[in-house]
Amino acid sequence: MPNVTAKLQRIIVSRTDAIGDVVLTLPLVGLLRRELGCEVIFLGKRYTQPVVACCPDVARFVDWENLCRTGSLDASEEEAAPSKPVSSRQVAEALRQLEADAIIHVLPNRAVARAARRAKIPIRIGTSHRIFHWPTCNRVVRLSRRRSNLHEAQLNLLLADPLLGDRCRLSLDEVRALMHFVPPVASPAMRHLLDPGRFNLVLHPKSNGSAREWPLNHYLRMVDDLPLEKFKIFVCGTADEGKQAAPLAMSSDVVNLCGQFSLEEYIAFLGIVDGIVACSTGPLHLTAAAGRHAVGLYTSRRPMHSGRWAPLGPHVHIFDSKRVCPGCDEPKNCLCMADIDSADVASALCSLPKLDN
Repeated sequence: MPNVTAKLQRIIVSRTDAIGDVVLTLPLVGLLRRELGCEVIFLGKRYTQPVVACCPDVARFVDWENLCRTGSLDASEEEAAPSKPVSSRQVAEALRQLEADAIIHVLPNRAVARAARRAKIPIRIGTSHRIFHWPTCNRVVRLSRRRSNLHEAQLNLLLADPLLGDRCRLSLDEVRALMHFVPPVASPAMRHLLDPGRFNLVLHPKSNGSAREWPLNHYLRMVDDLPLEKFKIFVCGTADEGKQAAPLAMSSDVVNLCGQFSLEEYIAFLGIVDGIVACSTGPLHLTAAAGRHAVGLYTSRRPMHSGRWAPLGPHVHIFDSKRVCPGCDEPKNCLCMADIDSADVASALCSLPKLDN
């Protein structure tokens, strides 16, 4: 195959799903920038834009939902209702205006793949395990995520194989070095919440059903085991998650911040606390990427285990369940997560040093 990389000036990375997934796609962006020196455009959901904004390797964010609703790349037009439904031709024409040389479909999305083909983006890369990629992509990578022993971020890098070959096959330590993440500056009000003399710890107990959750009574027992003269504890999440976690949110030993932050504000706050305890959910990945202590609680069940989904950062601490329970198909009834001892987590937290801000 001729050397196409010399001609690549602009690449679209498409991942239109949730926060944690997007964070673990950022090393791919870093690799493309390092190896090709190209401009990278991130195509994602509007909700994740504050996450992508923290990555200096991304030149531009394009809101896929706004594009489909308005037919425009201009986010300022997102509130303007189109006079008639936006056609697939209009969506494709908008993508064509980006003048991209390639698109990498990190998350298979049939509509995105069809639009990229119709936009005649010269190089269109997707996994061979999605049938709709065969007619829409002209480079298909044989990649099975479910059966792989690789980390999610390593799997994301492998989609760049048609462009980079063996340069996309990296160790997990090498992948971590590609994570460039700069949280927004925290406001004075946020900093005022912190206690400079104590370890400022966030608990994020819920996951909107995306992960196997540690039982709330385990969080409560862990809080009881932590010396409050050494820890200032916050519980965070959406307002609805605060209601779901009411026993913890209403505890006199924690500060309830559920529903108090926008996502951008929450990222800024996570960037100045000392650490977080959470299951495999977006805020855990954000905290790790920001260089803070990220204590992750994981089921051992594949493909949800920590070997696939652990956060990337310099201060990551993982607790894996020691068994796989039959209730794992129902996150709210996961006995294997209950197998993680709250006393063990509290003991580990007590050994962690405070971090400089």
